[in-house]
Amino acid sequence: MKLSRRDFLKLSGATTGSLLLPGGLALAAKGKTFPLHKPIGETPTICCFCAVGCGAIVASQNGKVVNLEGDPDHPINQGTLCSKGQALAQINLDVGNKRLRKPLYRAAGASEWEEISWEEAIEGIARKIKETRDKYFTVQDDEGRTVNRLEAIASLGGAALDNEECSLIVKAMRALGMVYIEHQARI
Repeated sequence: MKLSRRDFLKLSGATTGSLLLPGGLALAAKGKTFPLHKPIGETPTICCFCAVGCGAIVASQNGKVVNLEGDPDHPINQGTLCSKGQALAQINLDVGNKRLRKPLYRAAGASEWEEISWEEAIEGIARKIKETRDKYFTVQDDEGRTVNRLEAIASLGGAALDNEECSLIVKAMRALGMVYIEHQARI
């Protein structure tokens, strides 16, 4: 019997469907379904490995990650995860309680880190940005053209940022006059 490729695919699809259909109908008749989600605490999140922004569901029990799977309701990946995304659970296992909870600061010339508050960290960063902008802001180039730019600071976006967050960051960086603005998705 000679089968074309198209005929082979039709036949194999029909065979597979006829084998699976009765079992699926029998389960539905008994009121049994396949659960998509587990009955433990679940939290939706975004994969941090690349700039695609795939959705994942992290299941935890007693403060520990016990399962991680793709989010079937997420519009980007619709429940699938690449090999890196499937390894997301290892991030929590490797880091555990060693994750920093407060900012650390090491003064110039110091050899030890000291714990500071978030307010101190944010104020310190803002102060450094203002000092750098005041010192290096260029109003006109060598030919007298107005440029209003800051070339001494750069911005690099991360994979977990969505379009709205990227838009706000770019607007803030442009307001400072920055020209070196990059995002992980383009590197």
